[in-house]
Amino acid sequence: MRRQFLAAGLALFSSIMAVALAHPIQSSNMIQISHQINRLYVFGDSLSDVGNVYHASGKIYPPNPPYFQGRYSNGLVWVEYLSSKLALTPEQNANFAYGGATTGNGSVNGIPGLLAQVQAFTKVHQEVNPNALYVLWAGANDYLYGGANPTLTASNISKAMESLSKMGAKKILVVNLPDLGKVPATRTSANSTTLSSFAIAHNQTLVKSVEELKQELGSDTQIEILDVYSLYQEATKYPSRFGLTNVTNACSNNLAICDNPEKYLFWDGIHPTTVAHRVIAEAAFKVIKTEFSFSATTPQALRGHL
Repeated sequence: MRRQFLAAGLALFSSIMAVALAHPIQSSNMIQISHQINRLYVFGDSLSDVGNVYHASGKIYPPNPPYFQGRYSNGLVWVEYLSSKLALTPEQNANFAYGGATTGNGSVNGIPGLLAQVQAFTKVHQEVNPNALYVLWAGANDYLYGGANPTLTASNISKAMESLSKMGAKKILVVNLPDLGKVPATRTSANSTTLSSFAIAHNQTLVKSVEELKQELGSDTQIEILDVYSLYQEATKYPSRFGLTNVTNACSNNLAICDNPEKYLFWDGIHPTTVAHRVIAEAAFKVIKTEFSFSATTPQALRGHL
């Protein structure tokens, strides 16, 4: 999520890489949903970036090691775990998330914002896949960089969702923000309280924006919010529920790496460990199973959009 400085000549989307996934995990629920969701499109920042900044920077940033193959973590990130649970192949994934992205329609240090990512996507697609899941997670950098306000940030996210819906997207999962004042990098800083209040205001405004957008678009478009704010709060209050023992410190601190990263919530000062990413994916999959409705579309009907 932090500001990244890239070499000149960053090509925004010409070399987006397919997501590298673990072998799909099979279950009856996963198979049923995979028959309905046949692609995954991801837009956002470093929490969902699977190597776009890494490849654009000539495999310089984030450094590997200690970061894992272009992820801002020590392993796979949540959208990769989610894709696996949906039984999707690498070819059924498209990830446009860039570490350092804001929600805007421009770029910061060559990094395209959320709206810019979506706009670039819709420009090259006359219509989008109605059987795909569209994931959006951004906003933290707007506040971490300073000068943002929840109304504008939530509005940018709403515009991105509306653009996708108008192009034919039917299932959209948008993620809210964790407590930005309680991550290791900000916990003891002078603006910790301010960042916490921004996160709360952002999430409240996002809920309102989503409800308004649902009314505007009608029941044909499903939009659901993944509440990671509450998930982080629960993990912080009851770490043993998630197999964690340290939910306040970063496992990776400069060149020093902790001995048991699987017990940590945070990999560095801002980003979660791959264990935490797996927990987020579990929560996302639960939302998909319980909140999204699925029609009786046959696998044959889906193949035209693979």
